[in-house]
Amino acid sequence: MGHQTLSIPRIVFAGTPEFARASLSALVEAEHSVVAAYTQPDRPAGRGRRMTTSPVKRFAEDNDIAVLQPASLHDDAVATELQALQPDLMIVAAYGLLLPQSVLDIPTHGCLNVHASVLPRWRGAAPIQAAILAGDETTGVSLMRMTAGLDCGPVFSESVVTIGANECAGELHDRLAALGGELLVAGLPGVLNGELVSSEQDESRATYAAKIQKQDAELDWGQTARELQRHIRAYNPAPGAFFFTDNAVRVKVWQASVVSGISATPGSFEQYDGAGIVVACGRDGLRLESLQLPGKRPVPAREFVTQIDLQ
Repeated sequence: MGHQTLSIPRIVFAGTPEFARASLSALVEAEHSVVAAYTQPDRPAGRGRRMTTSPVKRFAEDNDIAVLQPASLHDDAVATELQALQPDLMIVAAYGLLLPQSVLDIPTHGCLNVHASVLPRWRGAAPIQAAILAGDETTGVSLMRMTAGLDCGPVFSESVVTIGANECAGELHDRLAALGGELLVAGLPGVLNGELVSSEQDESRATYAAKIQKQDAELDWGQTARELQRHIRAYNPAPGAFFFTDNAVRVKVWQASVVSGISATPGSFEQYDGAGIVVACGRDGLRLESLQLPGKRPVPAREFVTQIDLQ
């Protein structure tokens, strides 16, 4: 069967971060006509709090796609503006704003969502981090029909990948972002001509990945070393796992490995020298391999011990 190309004159895209940009880029590369891109409003970011545009906005502007940035979609004027675009289809990926039924009803072929998990596992805002935290062996991306609920619409297709034993959220994100774009472009013709049939999700298997708060990334030495190692991977690169020293210095940890057979008070240093840093945990120990002090760059443990005395 040859490659099937359907001419869909009017696609509206909605997304914000890099994960979404990958899907938008895949659509443009496949020569679909994207008439507008919705993305979240510019926001201050970084230490200087400079106004920052989203990856989707930057890509759209570079490719002469009209950009719309409403603060909410629950506004009659926004719905009117979307209607005026006469979309055949709306494609959403990590947009960050809820689509009310009034918006979902506008595109002729409805709204599709590219989601970074194999639904119904890990609906919600942070599925990549949740999969690593839970110790899942696999995850993936899903292409689904959007409904008014949170990631609960019927699923057209999915791609599954194995999570690497030491893979951090940033690395897994990049793999899933590319996979999401591929899944979207591969599935679009079948969705539009009715050949790709969706399946309802099994509600009894649904799990939720809540939006990440900075305090979620704090290390609790009472947990097992294996749990803490997953914690460090899940919050790399953002917001970055951390702990506080006895004199309240916040230390970020970017890489660590499990050391078996250590049994001591959780949080105590079993090793702190030029050969490395090992901290006792609720079970086993954690070898801290890459650490960062406020305002400094991440460094290997052997260099870190020369910067600060934690003992």
